[in-house]
Amino acid sequence: MSDVGVGAVLIAGPTASGKSALGIKLAQRLDGLVINADSMQVYQDLRVITARPAPAEEAEAPHRLYGHVDAAVNFSVGRYVADATQILQEIKGRKLPIFVGGTGLYFKALTEGLSDMPPVPEEVREQVRRDSEGLETSELHRLLSERDPETARTLRPSDRLRVQRALEIFAATGQPLVSFHGARQPGPLADVSVIKLFLEPDRDELRRRIDQRFLTMIEQGALDEVKALGERNLDPMLPAMRAHGVPGLLAHLRGEMSLDEAITKGQGDTRRYAKRQFTWFRHQLPDWRWVEPEQGFEAVMARINAQQRP
Repeated sequence: MSDVGVGAVLIAGPTASGKSALGIKLAQRLDGLVINADSMQVYQDLRVITARPAPAEEAEAPHRLYGHVDAAVNFSVGRYVADATQILQEIKGRKLPIFVGGTGLYFKALTEGLSDMPPVPEEVREQVRRDSEGLETSELHRLLSERDPETARTLRPSDRLRVQRALEIFAATGQPLVSFHGARQPGPLADVSVIKLFLEPDRDELRRRIDQRFLTMIEQGALDEVKALGERNLDPMLPAMRAHGVPGLLAHLRGEMSLDEAITKGQGDTRRYAKRQFTWFRHQLPDWRWVEPEQGFEAVMARINAQQRP
């Protein structure tokens, strides 16, 4: 790898903002490796519905951590960091790592580290899941408020995965989840010079692109992909089963809503997620530079050129 003066490039942004294309272009110019930083694109079962790079796109530049996890796995931030750390060690001095994705927690863990969470025994995790079956998410949040009010105040009552995780931590340790947030393990990029860009497209244009992309995914076989996933009869609380578009299409396949209704739901869920991405990055990672997608390549190259000057 040529000496570009930086240790990694991080490209984030809302869904449908053009991150994947930018990552490939940078990898081609800088002898880089595109590393996934999207929590849904890790799942091998979900190429189309998560807009994972197509095989032809992956052939344009080397890619890693795309589709390497089975949908039956509850893939965690900790496991992602472990996988990313291994890749960074493998390519050190040979390829420029270019992390591309929209999952803020992945980027935060890479740069700032992970909270030192205690392990949850599998039997405890299974018991909490059994106890949660049939309960509305708001009811689970109420239970968490009774047991761990401090953590409950930090979580949205509709965020079932994180509410359930907090219940697991409390069941395993008897301590609030937030009590473990102080101690942190350093992230693999903590002491590395990095370029951090957040792509900020025009909001109206982004909404249009999100809606159109969902229609394109349906044309490309998303329904068949989700049908195959549903036939595996996996736990509906697994992350892969909750990917944007999956719940609505599964409901359609069960005869509970029309395809048009499922598409509208998927589009709406994705638009709301994009809005949350803007908010999360602005508050949680305030040191990132925000640029229009069309300016992303020039912004990275300008920063690299400045780093290389004596």
